[in-house]
Amino acid sequence: MMPHFDIAAGMYAAPTPGGAYHATLAPDDDPPRRLLRALMTGDDTPALSADAIRAWSGLAETEAAVEVYHRLQSLALVQADAAPRRAPMATLEELLPTLLAQLARSGKALLADAQGFYLATSGFPHETAEELSALSADLGLLHERHQRMLRHNLGIDRSSWALIDAAGNSQLGVWPLFIGSQRFALVASGTPQLNQPAFVDLVWALTRRYASLAEPGPPVTRAP
Repeated sequence: MMPHFDIAAGMYAAPTPGGAYHATLAPDDDPPRRLLRALMTGDDTPALSADAIRAWSGLAETEAAVEVYHRLQSLALVQADAAPRRAPMATLEELLPTLLAQLARSGKALLADAQGFYLATSGFPHETAEELSALSADLGLLHERHQRMLRHNLGIDRSSWALIDAAGNSQLGVWPLFIGSQRFALVASGTPQLNQPAFVDLVWALTRRYASLAEPGPPVTRAP
């Protein structure tokens, strides 16, 4: 029998930076990723309830869905807040440069699409951004060709790539972000800084623009 979990009333579910990263790590549509993505589709983070969790996860059984939520919570991928968080409401064109600047210690980062064109950049000159975006697309194709070996033979369930120094520190990293049916690439120079609210806002803004759920979730409760 599954353990019984209590859901605190009057709380709002929100992904942590780690949760936003996990949600975009792969295109897989499993219940944990489905739940995390559902939290970033509205204007605000949604009110927490057992029925809502079931709807977000897509599972038929409420108890199984709640167990998924608590597992995500134990892994620090989701958290319960006393008040809802507001989604970044500016346009992507306005948001992206500011968010990207916060995702690398150098301040140099860009977001590219799967075809190798960049949507926005911070710190990289135009020509460099174009070339790095093309590189990210090539790396995406390279990973697709070898992902079976990486995942099944080596047990590596990751698709990010980096140029590293002798100490193993990233000099240039490429992180794919799977949003709905779209694949984007976050390219950052130097040490990445993904464990912060700016990364959640980036994924949230992209999700609201490009992703859609197969079924609408429960109504979102906004702050008064």
